[in-house]
Amino acid sequence: MGDLPSGPAVVLLSGGLDSSVLLHYVVRTLGRAPVHAVSFNYGQRHAKEIECAHWQTDAVDAAAYRVIDVTFLGELVKGASALVTGGKVVPDLSDLQESQLDQPPTYVPNRNMILLSVAAAYAETQGIRDIFYGAQALDEYGYWDCTTDFLARVNAVLALNRREPITVHAPFIHKKKVESVRLGGELGVNFGYTWSCYRGGERACGTCPTCVERLKAFDEAGVNDPLPYAKT
Repeated sequence: MGDLPSGPAVVLLSGGLDSSVLLHYVVRTLGRAPVHAVSFNYGQRHAKEIECAHWQTDAVDAAAYRVIDVTFLGELVKGASALVTGGKVVPDLSDLQESQLDQPPTYVPNRNMILLSVAAAYAETQGIRDIFYGAQALDEYGYWDCTTDFLARVNAVLALNRREPITVHAPFIHKKKVESVRLGGELGVNFGYTWSCYRGGERACGTCPTCVERLKAFDEAGVNDPLPYAKT
């Protein structure tokens, strides 16, 4: 399942660090064109990331950008996830028990399966065969829908399409976030227009799981994170 060297592609773009670097990578390194970027409003607390996604699509001159409303998902899963408005309290990474790290409270049930399915429908409608999403290897915690097993099985299902089979690519799936920071620097990504904090305040909190991962990555890369933090 190698990444094709040219042709159109759909990129799932949250507006976070990894998906923003992915967008630039697909356009500038892989040379894919035209690129359609797709974001989802699923009721996430940190909807500020969608504003960043829009900025990044302009930065690469994407051919199309769609924000798809799936807010029903947030309402459906708010009893089980801290990531959506009205859901559980977003924990600090330091408060998580070891037994929670493989599926922390910030997990959104079946999110990636749902979003990739919707993206596949969009791609098929546009005559596009390749979708890219920014799954990557996390240092501190993990999600089952960002694994190689998940990727392989989603692709096995999509390959059942008799006319327009879609392939999902996750080129960062074995990479750590520090590698995304380094690659983003090489590609000229403006990290000031990315958003990671799960709490969705005016300033990043600095203590939730994704803030800790992000700050660690920038520190390991020897690069200053341009985002303002309430606590670091």
